[in-house]
Amino acid sequence: MPFTMADYQDYIVILVFAVISAILLLAVLRIRTSSKLPPGPLKLPIIGHLHLLGPIPHQAFHKLSVRHGPLIHVYAGSNPCVIASSPEIARKFLKTHETTWSDRPQNTATDYLGYGSQDFTFAPYGPYWKFVKKLCMSELLGGRSLDLFQPVRRQEICSMVNVMLSKARTGVKVDIGAELMRLNSNVLSRMIMRERCSENEDEAGKVKAMIKEVSNVIGIFNLSDYIWFCKKWDLQGIKRKLVGVRGRYDIMMDRIIQEHRDIRKLRKVHGDGAWSEKDLLDILLDISEDESMEITLSIENIKAFILDVFSAGTDTTAILTEWAVAELINHPDILQKAVQEIDTIVGKHRVVEESDIENLPYIQAIFRETVRLHPVAPLLFRQSSKDCTIANYQIPAKTGLFVNNWALGRDPNYWESPLEYKPERFLLSSEDEASGKKQLDVKGRHFHFLPFGSGQRGCPGSSLALHLVQTSLAAIIQCFELKVGSEGDNSNVTVDMEEAPGLTLPRAHPLVCILVARLNPFPCL
Repeated sequence: MPFTMADYQDYIVILVFAVISAILLLAVLRIRTSSKLPPGPLKLPIIGHLHLLGPIPHQAFHKLSVRHGPLIHVYAGSNPCVIASSPEIARKFLKTHETTWSDRPQNTATDYLGYGSQDFTFAPYGPYWKFVKKLCMSELLGGRSLDLFQPVRRQEICSMVNVMLSKARTGVKVDIGAELMRLNSNVLSRMIMRERCSENEDEAGKVKAMIKEVSNVIGIFNLSDYIWFCKKWDLQGIKRKLVGVRGRYDIMMDRIIQEHRDIRKLRKVHGDGAWSEKDLLDILLDISEDESMEITLSIENIKAFILDVFSAGTDTTAILTEWAVAELINHPDILQKAVQEIDTIVGKHRVVEESDIENLPYIQAIFRETVRLHPVAPLLFRQSSKDCTIANYQIPAKTGLFVNNWALGRDPNYWESPLEYKPERFLLSSEDEASGKKQLDVKGRHFHFLPFGSGQRGCPGSSLALHLVQTSLAAIIQCFELKVGSEGDNSNVTVDMEEAPGLTLPRAHPLVCILVARLNPFPCL
């Protein structure tokens, strides 16, 4: 993905600060960081260690940890941070001292888009956050809601397969990531507000553009957040972008909320309040109107929560599934094993369903191996609420924490041949099962492997992501052969696996394939 002019401007500004800092460094010898803090590289005045981070921070952090150790101390401009890059150190932060490190660092974008930290993802750890977390697990993203919306996921996966089949028959190349984004957008929009994001292409385009803009503006390096004397200036026009994108989001959500309120009035008149007709927005409106609730949800809380779900759930599962498809194309022997497993268990007369996944251990292993090498949350963000001692180092309150999830999955001290794509490492042998050995946990209790974070701040949508990724991946490889060479020739062609800058580990290059239907006759969808 080529850099834009804005990207170059950001780095030019950083370079200017770096030059100024170097001059100051030559003029004044600064005392190194207190020995009570973890080790780290020598910092420059004003910018700290920003010049060392580069466009892909988790890769830069990994290089620093190789040189300075698994726990290092850096400054992102004026902001003190620590970086944890080993399972043992990650466990101390995320489990042993979890309550101390349960806050999220705030910046201009997350605060404004969260309506003043009234969202869920970046809200401070406290009574409101605990209340919404409880709602997520019991009402919004828990087992009952997942069961309720299972037909939605099934219909949308079948719709995606139909679109791909149509393109396969005409020889049109398919952007796998774009189709997966459409799938996830449709699933989430139907779960949240009963509307299919792609039903109206004009409206769908606006929604997708808005979500993309939200992700981009959150991920922009903002000098005002990192350089103390720039905090009151909008040097890069980011505040202006935030006002624009939230204004458009408010207009869209005000319309949708009013439509839901109108339907709710009709339900009350006609006595039709069946659970099966409710979506997540209905549930949130019910909670906001329930005076017995311990905390009242405002309209701003509801808008912030829905924006969280859209922005966090739309691209993450699509990106992960796209990485999995790319790895399978590059490893045809693994792809063939997956196809054989599906053909044996499911057959060729119907498309794989969610209920089949528990009987497809190799598909599950492919998911785990993909998220080990390509975690959609390469860095886990936290902030300390009070002073804390970790590994004999004293870390003050308000220090940011980056757990390098990307590095944990590549730890050579735990993973055999860590850079090799090998799903078999996640399969239990009969001897393992007889000895009582457990499969590696994906819910954050195994600190070599944190696909959904860990502890109370772990991803509340992990179960939904598991359903979507594994079932959509299985459906694609069951129904189609994937060709990436010229005119469908796959000989000696490999998919580029370069990462792009971003919070969710996007691919640097879209995965574009020619599809060939495997099943003939094709199952009725």
